[in-house]
Amino acid sequence: MPFVFNEAPERVYWELTRACDLACTHCRANANPCADPGELPIAQVFRTLDDLAAPRQGSRQGAAPHVIFTGGDPLKRRDFFQILEHAIAAGLPCSVSPSATPLLTPAVIGILSSLRIAAMSLSLDGSTATRHDGLRGVVGTYARTLQLAQAIIASGVSLQINTLVTSETVDDLSAIHQVVKNLGADRWSLFFLISTGRGTSLGQVSPWRAEALMNWALDRAEERRPVVTTTEAPHYRRVAAMRRPLDRARGHSGAPPPRGLGIRDGNGVMFLSHTGDVQPSGFLPLTAGNVRTDSPLRIYRESPLFQALRQTAKFSGRCGRCEFRSICGGSRARAYAATGDPLASDPLCAYEPSATGDPPSLP
Repeated sequence: MPFVFNEAPERVYWELTRACDLACTHCRANANPCADPGELPIAQVFRTLDDLAAPRQGSRQGAAPHVIFTGGDPLKRRDFFQILEHAIAAGLPCSVSPSATPLLTPAVIGILSSLRIAAMSLSLDGSTATRHDGLRGVVGTYARTLQLAQAIIASGVSLQINTLVTSETVDDLSAIHQVVKNLGADRWSLFFLISTGRGTSLGQVSPWRAEALMNWALDRAEERRPVVTTTEAPHYRRVAAMRRPLDRARGHSGAPPPRGLGIRDGNGVMFLSHTGDVQPSGFLPLTAGNVRTDSPLRIYRESPLFQALRQTAKFSGRCGRCEFRSICGGSRARAYAATGDPLASDPLCAYEPSATGDPPSLP
């Protein structure tokens, strides 16, 4: 079936540690400066990386999954570079999502560049120091983020800027976009808040505001750089598909179709926690197994949780009858946070499905 990733994930988000020197108000991991004594030991990390890199049938052109090392702050692990080097040697494409702290120096960026990682990401949640530092919990983080972004771009590593979308940040997004453009980042990802961890203290945008924002983002995407994407808002793809005929009728080329059609929590995405738990995403805290006792790929393929998340016919409410469910499917993490059921409808979506439920013709 198209847009269903049964055999292997396309992306593995690996929370190497929950230790971090920032105190972000929206942190899903409730990170703090101290490492958990239950973190996976390096020998187990190596075994899991080798498992992910093992040849398998049915994957996209036999490709290994893209591993994104995150946290907490992955640089808080003293063995981080050993882990990264092992992953690269095993043939795994790797990206790194560090925190903007004194641990991330120009020298560290130079090492990451020399290892030829695929990309790095930094978070920027405000267009000014007051706005950004207020969310990150440490004064000076905004200035450091801009300096590090410039260093990453100068090193030749592709840079993605991640921006939180909440009721507190939404009115600042236009100004943030201008900052991201001025930096020269390759990608700008809008992360629509999931109410989990410390993020429960922040406000969600309304479904109608989210719809307007996605149309606004698609207008920005026509500029080609930065490429505008979303996190935990797969209905961005539905909005793009619905706009495509209208853009053509008006004589506009429009934004290119968003990449990653169908990819969402549990379908093309797998999350590994700092203790080895295998989950559909970092924002959907349901555990299907643990790498200490089982293969992560077997868990991904065979666990009832992952299998259910890949079957959109099992979704309930509007998501279950939506004609765009194969390319979108809604945020399973938000559905779970709102209802306790990962197969429920995503409450952020404002779309009312058609009466027929027939799948659309895609651009």
